[in-house]
Amino acid sequence: MRLRRLVVLLAAALLPVPAEAQQTGPAAVHIDFEGAAPSTLPAGFEPGLTGKGGPVKWLVNEDPSAPAGPNVLAETSGDRTDYRFPLAILNGFQAKDVEVAVRFKPISGKVDQAAGLMVRVRDPNNYYIARANALENNVRLYKVVDGRRQQFAGVNVPVVNGRWQQLILRVEGDHFVVGLDGKTLFEARDDTFKEAGRVGLWTKADSLTHFDDFTVRRLPD
Repeated sequence: MRLRRLVVLLAAALLPVPAEAQQTGPAAVHIDFEGAAPSTLPAGFEPGLTGKGGPVKWLVNEDPSAPAGPNVLAETSGDRTDYRFPLAILNGFQAKDVEVAVRFKPISGKVDQAAGLMVRVRDPNNYYIARANALENNVRLYKVVDGRRQQFAGVNVPVVNGRWQQLILRVEGDHFVVGLDGKTLFEARDDTFKEAGRVGLWTKADSLTHFDDFTVRRLPD
């Protein structure tokens, strides 16, 4: 039911929003994918790709262990191209200062087992990304500028394959806070992207990662 309400809110805003536009959309969004049909891309999301490789394939799958109901979202193409970052960008919401969170479970991947949250997305080649990696056991913060990924903060921490965890990214002005399972991991500063942008989910290469309980909250000015 939550997803159906989201579709109504986003129905008039399914096209990319220019980076210079003002903040748009509801103040908060919660998506549990329970209203989406299996094996489809949920309405309100736009697929994208940073880097190389074949087309992305975001689909609703079933996972009985999911925290918000059995439906989850996953990128299922299995493409092993190393510099390949599939995106699921949320349409109809744009913010400068925002907190985003998602529960994720790494399932498999030989090149990577990654889960990420994007903020201030201008387009598929320009955005901020916080990502957790179960093969490397770390959480890192990047900016992607003209398709080039640049790390500017991070920490080594266990990221467990086959277990649900929660990744959180908060940005206010040039101040970033990244957390895992309710614990703040690190803070950083960067002012490359100063304007409002969209938000979304992210993976890398052949990562099969289940996503659920995606929440977005615009922060007060």
